[in-house]
Amino acid sequence: MFVSPAYAQAGGAAGGSGIEAFLPLILIFVVFYFLLIRPQQKKMKDHKATLGAIRRGDKVVTGGGIMGTVSKVVDENEVTVEIAPDIKVKVQRSMISSVISKTQPVNDDPKAMENKAGGDGKGGGGIAGLLGSFFGGKK
Repeated sequence: MFVSPAYAQAGGAAGGSGIEAFLPLILIFVVFYFLLIRPQQKKMKDHKATLGAIRRGDKVVTGGGIMGTVSKVVDENEVTVEIAPDIKVKVQRSMISSVISKTQPVNDDPKAMENKAGGDGKGGGGIAGLLGSFFGGKK
């Protein structure tokens, strides 16, 4: 008749199709790792380091959005935050969402204070001492 019969064709060789089938999935996982997982882990690590470095005088924002100043670090899990004059609340360290401003570390070493002030202890600190050191001033 006019229609030819359709016979089953022999299948092509499927050598190595196991790894080729998983290659797109592996590629997608690698892209997700570098674009999503790794940056999130880095952000969590930085946040944990920031929470570990909280000290008295830092301005912080709690998880509830309350802004205040750390008045006392009780222990590794708890800090006391002053949210208004004479109003202090205890907050878990993990519930602090961000640190707005950090205080300078307290340094009781007089040599370090002298070096920061200008170097030689003769009152040559500030801009004049800095410019003098660049342009051959006396040391």
